[in-house]
Amino acid sequence: MNAPGSTRTVTPPEHVFDWLDDAAAQRAEAGLVRTLTPRTAEAHRLDLAGNDYLGLAHDKRVAGAAAAAALKWGAGATGSRLVTGTTELHAELEYELARFCGTQAALVFSSGFAANLGAVTALTGREAAIVTDKYIHASLIEGCRLSRADVAAVAHKDTAAVGHALATRRKDRALVVTDSVFSVDGDLAPLRELSAVCRQHSAALLVDDAHGLGVLGEGGRGAVHAAGLAGEPDVVITLTLSKSLGAQGGAVLGPRRVIKHLVDTARSFIFDTALAPASAAAALAALRVLRDEPELAERVRGRATELAFRLSEAGFAVSEPEGAVVSVRAPGPDEAVAWAARCAENGVRVGCFRPPSVPDGVSRLRLTARADLTDSDVDRAVTVITGTAPPDAGR
Repeated sequence: MNAPGSTRTVTPPEHVFDWLDDAAAQRAEAGLVRTLTPRTAEAHRLDLAGNDYLGLAHDKRVAGAAAAAALKWGAGATGSRLVTGTTELHAELEYELARFCGTQAALVFSSGFAANLGAVTALTGREAAIVTDKYIHASLIEGCRLSRADVAAVAHKDTAAVGHALATRRKDRALVVTDSVFSVDGDLAPLRELSAVCRQHSAALLVDDAHGLGVLGEGGRGAVHAAGLAGEPDVVITLTLSKSLGAQGGAVLGPRRVIKHLVDTARSFIFDTALAPASAAAALAALRVLRDEPELAERVRGRATELAFRLSEAGFAVSEPEGAVVSVRAPGPDEAVAWAARCAENGVRVGCFRPPSVPDGVSRLRLTARADLTDSDVDRAVTVITGTAPPDAGR
């Protein structure tokens, strides 16, 4: 039965979501079905899929700090940062993050996704232009979509294209957005060159250093610090606390006036419950471990290089790691899924990246090195990956 004056057929309630079945069938046909696989606390597989680059997620100093904070402050933050959610732990973490990374100030968010969303939207808007590398993380893409700014996505690591987009923009204000280390292949953005182009065209630079913190730069201070750009008045850094620091949460670092602006305007900060005190305490403890043990950063880079070299020697198409990420090309999405499953069955957990998660449309295994990998761990990983490879995996 139709509503008065309407020619549209009324869909019965039980059929409203029928379109989901068609969408699921299309994903299945394209080999893009994703599955949640719960792991146990006593995982026996060698983990080369997670982002615990420094092996600190289970470090007793880090986990112990989280447990103590939960007992002292409770299980949750109880409110948004501007109401009851800012504890002394949050303030201390922000101070030490800024000091460690060489910026004036920092602001902690509930996740790296929220940090990127808040930074991009609050620093742009209808009166701004955004120029991005087309391989940026999904959280940055969502920030661009929500910003209402003019957005131009240019070729990967092409500073000339960035310059052209800035020179031909229609808005006065501009923000260039990039990852530091790109999450799929682990390659490094040309940060110094991007900064120079930004300054030629009066643009700010926002760098997501999620995969750089704890891995690159002096003592793991990140790719922006390594490029000599930390603390610059026109550079903003976003981070996640869930990779090298083994905790949870995100942060934005930069000039003090930028951070103040985010407190006043970033919706993913203002209207979100604050990061749990336990996570803030864990990140703070991990940051102090990294500060006291700077060799961890060099160690994880060494393991990534070793994995890449040995798999390349075995005949696979392997990315050249500039951080902790190593990718191994697979023949296609179905083959990548099956290959990763066989690795897991043989005790090695690896990542599996497929379209649409990868912007270049190429399926691959994604390996993440860790500072705590042993020689026998590396041997085992290479043996399993090699022994379970599909026949047409490049060897």
